[in-house]
This record gives sequence, structure tokens and C-alpha cells, in this order.
Amino acid sequence: MPVRSSMRNAVFDFGEMTTSVVAVVTDRVVEGRPVVGYAFNGTGRYACGATMRDRFIPRLLAEAPEALLDAEGFIDPERCLPVMNRREKPGGDAERAWAIGTIETALWDACAKARGEPLWSLLARRYGPGSPGGRVSCYVGGGWYRPGQTVADLQDEMRRHRDAGYVQLKTKVGGLAIDEDRRRIEGVLAIVGEGANLAVDANGAFDRERALAYAEMLAPYGLRWFEEPVHPLDLALYAEVCGAYAPPVGTGENLYSLQDLTNMVRFGGLRPDRDILQVDPPQAFGIGTFVRIVAMAQAAGFSRAQIFPHGGNQMSLAVVGGLGLGGCESYPGVFGAFAGYADDARVEDGWLRLPDRPGIGFEGQSELYAVMRGIGA
Repeated sequence: MPVRSSMRNAVFDFGEMTTSVVAVVTDRVVEGRPVVGYAFNGTGRYACGATMRDRFIPRLLAEAPEALLDAEGFIDPERCLPVMNRREKPGGDAERAWAIGTIETALWDACAKARGEPLWSLLARRYGPGSPGGRVSCYVGGGWYRPGQTVADLQDEMRRHRDAGYVQLKTKVGGLAIDEDRRRIEGVLAIVGEGANLAVDANGAFDRERALAYAEMLAPYGLRWFEEPVHPLDLALYAEVCGAYAPPVGTGENLYSLQDLTNMVRFGGLRPDRDILQVDPPQAFGIGTFVRIVAMAQAAGFSRAQIFPHGGNQMSLAVVGGLGLGGCESYPGVFGAFAGYADDARVEDGWLRLPDRPGIGFEGQSELYAVMRGIGA
């Protein structure tokens, strides 16, 4: 499905962006209708339907049904994951991570719907601890570069987000000269107040010289975090940037496996007392693998409050709510139907209440659910 936009970050524009939508149709019937689980592979990576059709879906369909069920007779995503990974050579995880992860996430949607409960609630019972008060922190991923945009335009965008109930915002850096980006940052700070209410995202655009220059420029502002300053796999350079930049650094949306994140934590210079991990669950082999990533991070000294899954969508919302993580992202006005939350969702003072719909809750997102219903019919 197309997810096209004229916006860009410091590295690329979204003029050709696509995503894959999956429907897992089961033979379990609830209220007279078959249970169907849905997911899509997020935004920022292209569609992955070919590998799904060639390898991962056929493996699931060929497996004996009882091998995919839990002790209660419900479909079990944890049992489905090794079936999809069968005959896959270790390494090169990105080639299959978001194809498998999208199917696995749709299986979780079906798993929760079959039980008649929200996915966040099922995850809280199975993995804990859940989110106190039934709500999660939610920030805006905005500040994209747009043709002809001025600082005043950027400020207008940020005012709209604040008026919509958001407290913490994020803006892009690296798409302009450093002095122009400084003016953008100061313009946004005039709207959001203290630096702790603003994060910046370079999308891995910087080489060593530019990363260190931006680190020096940004440090006095005391920002919430400096996201992906350099290439996601340049662990030595990450360590150097973290050594030169005292405030928090964020990374992880472009790491796709437990081993990728383990290497980043071991060798990337991240500081467990402050830095932020931002893995995208459907793009990293799915929710079961994400749970293991959280456990690894905790063992290394990170708290759950430092984990903010990438992806401004209901899949990440369910994961944040179920696992009691730091918060989730929102993309108001971008990525069309493939961003945001249920039509009746409201952000209040930076908090978003968890939905009570069974499963992930795509049924409450009318435009997106119309797409998904057509796939799953």
C-alpha cells in the first residue's frame, strides 16, 4: 500500500514509500464472525510482501495446526515465530525482520481478539507490568522538512500540537546547515519552553565531524534526547558521540533483532542512566522478540521508562501499555491512514488513555480499518 508524502528528513523523502498490510484469518469464531488479526509493517521501511508470500506465510500454513496453539487452544505467536524462522541463516536480519514481525504482530492481534481483550491487557498479564492508571505518555514526532517551510511555519505546527494536548515534541535536524537548524530549534523552544520538552532527530545522517558539531551546538539546550546522530551500525562512532554529549541520546528504530540491540548496548557507548531505546516492534521480528529486547536492556541497567518504541501507531501503543514503557510516539497529519490512533483517542496533558477494544484496536481507526477489512475479507 502507498504511504506517500512530500515531507523529508535529513536523509530521504517519502515520495515512494509503501507498507505491507497483513490479515491473519482464523477459524475461531467470536460473536458469529471469524477472528481476524491485522498489522502493517510500519512507516519508514518499504513493503515486504514478496518474502512473506514466498517463505513465511507458506511455512505457517504448512504447519500442523495443533503445533501453533497454546495450552488453552488459542493461536500462540510465540510458537509461530520459530516456524517462520525455520531454514533461515543467522545474520542479515533486516532482510526478514519486518516481514516476520508484521505477521507476528497480526497474530498477536488475533490472539487477543480471540480472548476478547485488548492486546495491551494480554501483554500486561503475560509479561507485565502494564501501565498505571490505564494511560501512557505520548509525544509528537514532527518538525519534518517541507518545501518552502519557514521557522514561523514550523512554530505554527508546534502550536497546533500543543493545542491538541501534547507536551513533549520532536523535530528534525540535519536537513539544513547547522545555523539554520539552530534557528529552527530555538523557534520550537519558544513554543515548548524548557529543553526537556523537545527532542531532535537526525535520522542517522551525520558523519563524525558533523555529529560532533551538532552535539556541541545542542548540548546547552538540555534536550530530551538527540536521536540517531549517526549510522545505526557505527557503534564506535556512537560511543564517541555519547562520550562528547552529556544529555540523552536515542537510537534503535533501525536495529532489527535482539543481537543488533545487544551489540548497541555493549559497544555503542550508551549510558543506562539516561539514554533512550526506540525499537519498532513489527520491524524487529515482532512483539515476542521485543519483549526479549526489553529484558536484555533491563539486565544492562536500562529502566523500562527509557524505552520508547518507534512508530506512531496503535501497535506501539499496545506494546507500551502492556509492558509499562516510557511512552509512545504520534505522527499527526503524516503517513495518511497508517499513523495515529483510534478516531476517538484524545491526548490530554501529554497522556493518552489505553483503548478498551479487543486486540490492537484497528477497528476504531475507520480509514485504516477500511483498508484492512478489504485485505482480510
